[in-house]
Parts: sequence; C-alpha cells; structure tokens
Amino acid sequence: MLFDALDGYVARLSKSASKFGAELDSLCDAISFGLAPAFILMRMGPGWEYPSLHQFLAGVATLYMVCTLLRLARFNVESAIEGSSKVFRGLPSPGAAGCLATLAIVRGGLYQFTTFDPSLMRVLVESWATLGALALALLMVSRIPYPHATKQFLNQSLRGRRHLSHLVQLLLLGFVVVMIHEVALLITFWLYAVGLPLRYAILRSLRPQAFPTPAAPHGDDLLSR
Repeated sequence: MLFDALDGYVARLSKSASKFGAELDSLCDAISFGLAPAFILMRMGPGWEYPSLHQFLAGVATLYMVCTLLRLARFNVESAIEGSSKVFRGLPSPGAAGCLATLAIVRGGLYQFTTFDPSLMRVLVESWATLGALALALLMVSRIPYPHATKQFLNQSLRGRRHLSHLVQLLLLGFVVVMIHEVALLITFWLYAVGLPLRYAILRSLRPQAFPTPAAPHGDDLLSR
C-alpha cells in the first residue's frame, strides 16, 4: 500500500510516467489487492472440516478477486477519459485489501485477548471475514463515492494554519492508536470501507427531493383542457 501510494508521485517527479508503467501498476494491484487478499481469506475462513462453509468461502474469495479486477479496469478506463478526480467511485481495492489484512493480523494475535474465549473469537473472525469480504466485493463495484483518504488526511492535518484544538485532536488520536494498536488498523480500515457507505445512505435518505411532486389538477382544470 505504501509503494502503491508513492509510485505515481515518484513517476511524475522523475518525469518517467508511461503507459507501460500504468499497466504494470494495474498488474501489481491485481496481485497485491486481489489475489493475495483472496488467498488470505481462504486461510482465515472455515476449512475442509466444514465442506459447505468452505465451498461458500471459496465462492466469496473468487467473487472478491473478480470484483477487484473489475474495479481496477473501470478505474483505468474512467481515469483515461475523465482524468484524476477528488473521489473514487466505489471502494478502492487497497482499502478492501486492508480490511482483510487487518483481520488476519487480529486473528494471528488472538492469544493477546485474554478476556475473551479464543475459540469464540476465532469463530467470530471467520464469520466476519467471510461475510465482510462479500460486502467489500460489492462495495468495490458500486458507485458510492469514497474520498482519497491519504490526501484528505494530509490536507486537513498538515496544510494551512490550524487552531490549537486541532493539534489536541491529533494528539488524542495518536494516543488512542498507541493504546489499542492491536485493533487500531482494523477499526480504521473497516470504518473507511463500511462507515462511509452508511453515512452516504443516511444522507441520501434525509435529503429532500430536488423537485416537489406537482399537485394533481382539479376537476375544473381537467374539463377546461
């Protein structure tokens, strides 16, 4: 993810951007954010001791990889036609991959959560991974707008003059991340992936209609027409 965020900037800075580099970047994204997360998902979910669940998991993993390829192909086409945009249409594939990767990290450190039953936690993570990957696949091919998280965070946090309260908020955020570092990335990625669509749906439901529904004509008006 770090190199994916920096490669375009380095290419433009060194004036070495090319069509070949763009195609190679898409191929790397397909492997890093499509194939690798699908493999991680297969390792996290139910095994062959539960044949039906394992087959369902394999279907979800395949759908996830296909939706990643469709997401990348659509992004390339839209970028070539419309140019760069301030928002993504659909969940970016690195964000979806980050959701599954952080789940794998939490699953590997279940022994740290001594207050919960590890076997119960493992079942919860397996269920969450399977159903969550299905939701992530559909979000990638959706039209829901997602902001450029890295650019937006840097612009809002580092650029321009900021009030002292803004610095306090950043310090509190850093303190929370340090205190719950085991699940900080998990919360961050899943809030970005799922929280934004929920907010988008709520705002759409609360938004008034752009044009009021015209009133039905009276009987006299109908007769006169």
